[in-house]
Amino acid sequence: MNRSTKVLLVMDVVESVRIMEQDQDGFVRRWQQLVQQAEQKILPQHGGRIVKSLGDGLMLEFASAQSAVKAAFALHHFSQQANSGLQPEQQMHLRIGGHLASFVTDQHDIYGTDVNLTARFCTLADPGELVVTAELRDNLTANLDADIEDLGECHLKHVEKPVRAYRIGPIGEHPPITPGSAVRLDLRPTVAVIPFAMRSYEPGHEMLGEALADEVIAALSRTSELHVISRLSTTAFRERHEAIEDIRTHLGASYILSGTCRSMGMQLALFVELIDAKTEHVVWADNLKGQVHGVFATDDELISRVVAAISSSVMSQQLERAQSQALPTLDGYTLLLGSVTLMHRTAFSEFDRARAMLEHLIDRNSRHPIPYAWLAKWHVLRVQQGWAEHPDKERQRALDCTRKALDIDPKSSLALTIDGFVHTNLLKDLDGATQRYEAALRVNPNESLAWLLTGTLNAFKGNGEVALLNAEKALALSPLDPLRYFYDSLAATAALAAGEYERANSLASRSLRANRTHASTLRALIISNVMLGRIEHAQSSVAELLLIDPTFTISRFVDQSPSSLYDTGPVWAQALTLAGVPV
Repeated sequence: MNRSTKVLLVMDVVESVRIMEQDQDGFVRRWQQLVQQAEQKILPQHGGRIVKSLGDGLMLEFASAQSAVKAAFALHHFSQQANSGLQPEQQMHLRIGGHLASFVTDQHDIYGTDVNLTARFCTLADPGELVVTAELRDNLTANLDADIEDLGECHLKHVEKPVRAYRIGPIGEHPPITPGSAVRLDLRPTVAVIPFAMRSYEPGHEMLGEALADEVIAALSRTSELHVISRLSTTAFRERHEAIEDIRTHLGASYILSGTCRSMGMQLALFVELIDAKTEHVVWADNLKGQVHGVFATDDELISRVVAAISSSVMSQQLERAQSQALPTLDGYTLLLGSVTLMHRTAFSEFDRARAMLEHLIDRNSRHPIPYAWLAKWHVLRVQQGWAEHPDKERQRALDCTRKALDIDPKSSLALTIDGFVHTNLLKDLDGATQRYEAALRVNPNESLAWLLTGTLNAFKGNGEVALLNAEKALALSPLDPLRYFYDSLAATAALAAGEYERANSLASRSLRANRTHASTLRALIISNVMLGRIEHAQSSVAELLLIDPTFTISRFVDQSPSSLYDTGPVWAQALTLAGVPV
C-alpha cells in the first residue's frame, strides 16, 4: 500500500441544496466557474491538485501548509467576488476544513481516518472561513503565514473525543477573524410589509395605508422570531402587484404582507394577505374592521389581530415544513423554529426530530450560538421527560452546549438564559442560575425567557410576589411567542408561589388549551385545584397526568424539582399527594 502525508483541504458550499432548489442552472454554472478557477489558476499557483469531487465540494491536496492556506484564501476571495450584486439568499459561500493527514492511496482514491477527519473539520467552519487541526496549525507561523484564532476543544459528529481546532484568516491591518465576524445563517424568517393601498380618500386619510404599515412593522419588530424589513425599503413596491419575485430578490423577504384599506368617516376596513415569497402562495388572508383613531393606540385590537395572525401563520407553516421535508432542503430558520416547537412535544418521535434538526443546523454553521443553546435545553427536557438513560451524561452534554454557545458569543442573552436553565434543573444550583439570568438581562433587558425563568426560580424559592412580577414581565414582552403555552405554564407556577390560586388556575387552564400534553402545567393545575378545595377536579387532572407520564410519583417530584430545597416543595408535594398522585 502506498502511504502519504500531505495537507488536505475539504471545501463545500453552505446550504447547496437550498440554493440549487432556487436556481439549479445558476448554481451549477457558478460552481463550474469556481472549479475552473481552481483548476486553471489557484491550484497551479500554490502547488495543489484536486483529489476528488464531492458533488457540491472538493478535496484538495498540497505539499505544504503555507500553500494550502494561501489557496484557501484565494478560493474564498473568488467566491466573495462572485457573490457581488447578489441577494444574501442567492449567494454561494464556501467553508473549508484542513488537516495534515496521513493516508493510503491507490489508483482510484485515498483512504484513512485522517481523510474522514478533514471532512469533519469542514463542518466547523462558518461560511467564508477556514478551520484547521492542531497538526496543520503547528506548521503555520502566526502573524507571518496567517492570523490564527484558537477555537479550543471542539466536538465533531461521529468522533468520540473532542479535537483542538483553529480558525485561520489572511494577515491584514484589521484581521477579518475577530470573534463573531463570520457570516452567519439568518435564523429568522424575514417579513416585508408593503404600505397598504388606499381605495377611498376621506379628507386627511391619504397616508393612512402608510401609517397602518408602520404600526404593523413596529409591532412585528417586537417579536424575536421574525425579522422585519424597514418601510423605507418596502415603499417602492406599493401597488406593484407583479412584484413578488422582485421583493424576494431585492429585499430577501421570506413573506410579504400587503393589502388594501378603505375608510368611511372614522370606520376602517382592511383587506390583508400574507404571501410565501418562495412559493407565491397565500398562507393567510382576512377582511378586518376597526376605527381610524385606534390605529395609533398602543393596544389597538386591529393591529394586534394582524400581527398575531402573521406570527401564527408563519410558525405553522415552518413547523409543517420541518415535519414533512428532508433536513438538507430546509432553510435555517425553518430548522430552528421547527426544532424549538417539536422539542416541547410529548411524542418521542417529534422530540427526537428536534434534536436531529438542531444538529443539522449546527453542521451548517457551527459558529452560531443559538442552535447550541436550544440543544442544551433539549438535553434538559430529555431528563425532565424521563427519557434519559444516563442523566449525568445528559447534564454534561447540556453544559457542553451552553459552554460552546458562550464561547462563540459571551453576550448571547439566550445562551446565558439557557445556561441558567441548565443550572436550575440539572445542577439545582439556583445561585449559579441567578447569576446567569442577571447577566442575560444586563445584556438584553427585553430577554423574555430570562424574565420567565427568573420568575420560576423565585417561585421555587418561595418569593411569590417577585416571581409573579417576573412572569408578568415575560408575558408582556412576548405576547406572540410560539411557545406562549410554556410562558403561561411557568407563570402559573409563579402564581402558586404567590398564593394566587385562582390566577394560577386560569393561567394553567389557558396553557392547556394550547397544549394539553404538558405535564408540568397539569401539575400546576392540580396543585391550584387542591388549594382551592376542588379535590374532584384535581383528581381528574391526576388521571390525565398519569396517562401522559405513567412513571410520575411524589418521590420523583421531590427528587427532580428544585422547589424541594425550599418550603414550597413540601407544600406542593402534599397537594399532589392529596389529589392522588402515587407516592
